[in-house]
This record gives sequence, C-alpha cells and structure tokens, in this order.
Amino acid sequence: MSEPFDAVDVITHKRDRHELADDEIRWVVDAYTRGAVADEQMSALAMAVLLNGMTRREISTWTTAMIASGERMDFSALSRPTADKHSTGGVGDKITLPLAPLVAVFGVAVPQLSGRGLGHTGGTLDKLESIAGWQASLSGDAMLRQLDDVGAVVCAAGSGLAPADKKLYALRDVTGTVEAIPLIASSIMSKKIAEGTGALVLDVKVGSGAFMKTQEDATELARTMVDLGTDAGVTTVALLTDMSTPLGLTAGNALEVRESVEVLAGGGPPDVVELTVRLAEEMLEAAGRGGQDVAAALADGRAMDVWRRMVAAQGGDPDAALPTAKHTDDVLAPADGVITSMDAYAVGVAAWRLGAGRARKEDPVQAGAGVELHVKPGASVRAGERMMTLHTDTPDRFERARAALEGAVFVAPEGSRPVLGPVVIDRIGGADAGR
Repeated sequence: MSEPFDAVDVITHKRDRHELADDEIRWVVDAYTRGAVADEQMSALAMAVLLNGMTRREISTWTTAMIASGERMDFSALSRPTADKHSTGGVGDKITLPLAPLVAVFGVAVPQLSGRGLGHTGGTLDKLESIAGWQASLSGDAMLRQLDDVGAVVCAAGSGLAPADKKLYALRDVTGTVEAIPLIASSIMSKKIAEGTGALVLDVKVGSGAFMKTQEDATELARTMVDLGTDAGVTTVALLTDMSTPLGLTAGNALEVRESVEVLAGGGPPDVVELTVRLAEEMLEAAGRGGQDVAAALADGRAMDVWRRMVAAQGGDPDAALPTAKHTDDVLAPADGVITSMDAYAVGVAAWRLGAGRARKEDPVQAGAGVELHVKPGASVRAGERMMTLHTDTPDRFERARAALEGAVFVAPEGSRPVLGPVVIDRIGGADAGR
C-alpha cells in the first residue's frame, strides 16, 4: 500500500518551521502507530517539535489523532456526571487518594485511571498496592459497575487507550524530547479525553520537585492543556500548585496511604487538606455540582465511608495494617534556627533511593520505603532534633539517600522569617485560556 505522505517531507516541514497540515499530522501519527513510520523518523519529528513548537490547531489535531489510534471510553450510561483530575506529578503528591472519594460524596463519579511511578515522583497505583489485597486492574464493565455503585474508582488504564501515546512516550524518553510542551500536553490530554470524562481538573506542579521548574513553563503547559480539553468539549480547568517543598509529611507508598487516611479521618497536614478541598471544589464546579461544603465531608467521615467502599470493591482490606520498613534512620538538624526551605526534588530522590520508586518500568518497589518529615519550612529546630526519618528494608540504601539530602534543608538563624508561598499559585480556566 502506497502512503499518501512521505515521513521525510513531514520532518523537513517542521524542521523548517512550517505548520503541519491536519492531514499530515493525522497520517504521521497513524503511520507511526502501525509501524510505517520508523522510530528514528518520529525521533527527528519530535526534536523538530521541541525546537520549533506547534500552533494550537496543530496540537489539537495531533491530540485528536492520538485518541483515534485506540479506544474511547463512554460513561454516558452512568446516572451521575463524571469528573477527573490529573496531576503532572510531584513529591508526596497523594492527593488522588482522599480526593476521589471526597468528590464521590456529592454524586459525581470519579473515573481515575492512574499510573505507576518512575524516577523521583511516586505513582498512585504503587501507593494503593501497599494495601493488602487491592487490585489495580479492572475490566471496563467492572469499572462502570463500581462507578455506579461506589462513585469512585482508581485503576490502571487499559492498553487500548491512545496506543500511539504509549509508543511515542517511550521514544521521547530516550531521545531527549520529553520536555516538548506540545508533546507533553497531547500525551496527557489524549489519554484523559479518551477516558471519556465530562470534566477535568489539572493540577500542574511548579518548582524543584516538579517536571516544570518555572512558573512560565508551567503556565504554558496548563494553558495548552486547557485549550485541548476545551476544543474537545471537555470542561477543563488547571491549577498551578507549588512543588518547591514536598506535599504533606510523607514521600513513599504506604507512608502516603497512611497520611491520606489521616486526611479522610478529618486530620492530616494542612497543605494536603487545602489542596484536596480546592481540587474537589473545582471538580464539582466543572461537573455542575458546585457550592458544596467540601471540607465538612472530610470532617464528618462521609469521604472515609466512600474510601472504605472503594478500596474493598477492588479486593483491598481497608482495615489491614499497612506495610512498614524494617529499618529506619533519622536525619538531624545541624544547628538551632528556622527552616526556610526544603528541596522537594532532593526528598523525592532520597525516597526513590530508599526503594520507594523505580528507575525502570519493570523494577519492583518497596511498599514501606520512603521519607517521613517531622518539620517543614517555617518550623523552628534545635541542633540534633529529628528533621526526617528514612525508611527502607535494605539499610545499605541509607548512605545514598543521605547523599541526596545533602544541603536540601536550609536552617537560617533564629528570628529569620521564611517566605512561604501559597499552595495554589494560579488558576487557568477555559474562558481565560490563551488563544
């Protein structure tokens, strides 16, 4: 079968800063998915996109072509509206765990298709798999039944959603093109739109522990994704949130589940509670159910009830003891003073080195490994006081984890006033998205 376009022509068009035609984009994504465009050709095109960018029309067509490469889910048979959340990933970001059941309290179904962790950011499925018996894989029918019955599901995405993305994601990872904003945005949004949700709230992290280190880059990514969702008919809103400091007081799978359960019990760290409530309010508003007293549903146990049913529906025991690491080691304050900063990236790398994360997709993770924080920026400490506890089953990992934390916490003289920024930095909605 002769092809309607030539891959080299498409590559040179983008290399020479021309806009690609819709037909060219649709062809190249389809041809790459079925193997008619080679990896080295798609690598060259991805680099041309990284260097020269894409227009809103190009990104929208590229995303639509990625969706068309696979299946689309349909939640129209549900008796309630749907809303989903996607986070671009950070350190200690366990928000999905309390958020999904909290939103479900108010009659909105939350189909949360999640992934596993790679590198210094943790994966939601890895966290939930530290609960005895919990299963990540569900059939489409089982997922729909759980959404109708419980109102929330967190599970692994099927291989049928946007297979072009899976292939291109692996290629970007090894060709230095991960940072291309059009490709990041289309990767995230092709899967989220294919999931079939009616409303989507994006948590775009910014800071040292985030993929986007600067507010300018995070804003560009957020606007691009909001535009894509809006163009596809999905009510889409993005929050820019701070990831210069770890979220909450834990980074690591079972440690983060424990903290999430504390939030569902009406306690937990203030920053985790604040972000959970804010994202829930945005999801409910986008799904047409705004104006609810969200915080009350955490305080009075309604969200906890949904959590227990959600865990049990996927074979998990919500009452089972969570795994704990066999060994711990404390990191002590070097001097008296006030903590003015704590590098989220360093804490994430330390948790990863302790066994909480993986370097390759096939690596196992330790359920109990990670970093527990006893203090955060703004706290006063005394020399020799515990700042962190490191958890692992393999004590020879402590040395490399400690090396990652070298200089990660800055202790200023007593009387210093740290500048603590807000958890939510900005909001970008469909009406104010860049054109």
